[in-house]
Amino acid sequence: MKDLSVNYLGLQLKNPIIVGSCGLTNSVAKISELAANNAGAVVLKSLFEEQIQAELASNMESYNTDYPEAADYVREYTRGSAVQEYIALVAEAKKAVDIPVIASINCVSGAEWVSFAKSIERAGADALELNISLLPSNPTMTCQESESLYFSILEKVSSTLSIPIALKMSKYSSSLANLLARLSWKNQVRGFVLFNRFFNPDIDIDRLVVKSADIFSTPQDNNDTLRWIALLSGVIDKDLVASTGIHDSSGLIKQLLVGATAVQVVSTLYKNGSGQINSLLAGLEKWMEEKSYDSIDDFRGKLSYQQAENPAAFERIQFMKYYGGIA
Repeated sequence: MKDLSVNYLGLQLKNPIIVGSCGLTNSVAKISELAANNAGAVVLKSLFEEQIQAELASNMESYNTDYPEAADYVREYTRGSAVQEYIALVAEAKKAVDIPVIASINCVSGAEWVSFAKSIERAGADALELNISLLPSNPTMTCQESESLYFSILEKVSSTLSIPIALKMSKYSSSLANLLARLSWKNQVRGFVLFNRFFNPDIDIDRLVVKSADIFSTPQDNNDTLRWIALLSGVIDKDLVASTGIHDSSGLIKQLLVGATAVQVVSTLYKNGSGQINSLLAGLEKWMEEKSYDSIDDFRGKLSYQQAENPAAFERIQFMKYYGGIA
C-alpha cells in the first residue's frame, strides 16, 4: 500500500485530491458522498460578496420605510440570513465527515468579511480559502493599484483568524512570481491555489449575442498551472495547489512531479461522478508502483524548474523549434 498522504495548510490529508469549490460541495449529502469516495478534503461552495449584496438590494427594494433604523435592521438581517446558512453548512459538514472542510469566500473587498470569517472559524472550518478573482481590465488603474486588492483583503480578513488561509488567485499579473513572493511573506497565507477559473465569454454569430463558453475545463487547460507550479516550487515557501484541467491520474501525477502539494478537481467529477476520485488514486498508485515510489514525497518536485534537467522548457514562450525554421 502506497503512502498517498500530504500535508496542506498544516492539515493532514489522506491523499492529494481536494474537491474544489463548486455545486458538488454545497450540501452535507454531496460532501458525504465525496468523502465516501476518498476525497482528501473538500472546499465548500463559495459564498460570494455579490450574493449578499444582491439579497440586500432585493429586500431593500421591497421594503419602504421612513425610519432609517428599520432599514438598517433589514440590511443586517439579510446579511445575517445568508451568513447563517453558510455557517450551518460548515458545522453540519464537519459533523458528517472526517476529512478537512475548507470554507471559501469569493470576495472583491475586505470590509464585508472580517466578522464573517471569524464566524466560519467558530463553526469549525479547518481552513479558509480566499478566492480573489482579479481581472485587471480598468485602463486607468495601475498594476500596483490592482494588485493591492490582494493585500487589502488579506489584511482585513486574516486579522482575527487563527485557522490557516489559502489564497486562490488569478494568473493575471505583470510580475506574477514577484506578487506571489510578496504575498508569501504574509504569515497568514499558508498556501496558494493556482488558478481560479473565470467565466469565459463566447459569441453566438447567428443570434449576435454574447454567451458563455464551455463551463467545464479540459485537460489542456492545466498547462498554465503546470508551468507556474514548476517555476514557483522551491522558490515560494508555501503550499502550492494546482487547479483547473486535472481530469485523470496523468494530470494529477504531472502536477505532483512539478511540485504541487495537492490538486483541486471539479470538472472531471461533474463529467464522471464522484467515483472518479478513486480512479485518479488508483492510477496514481499504479504509476508509483511501476516507478518504485513508496510515498508522494519520494517524487514531488522531481521535475520542477529547480530540479529538472531542462528547466528552460518552463520559461520558453515561443514555438521557435517548430515555427522558426530550426530543426
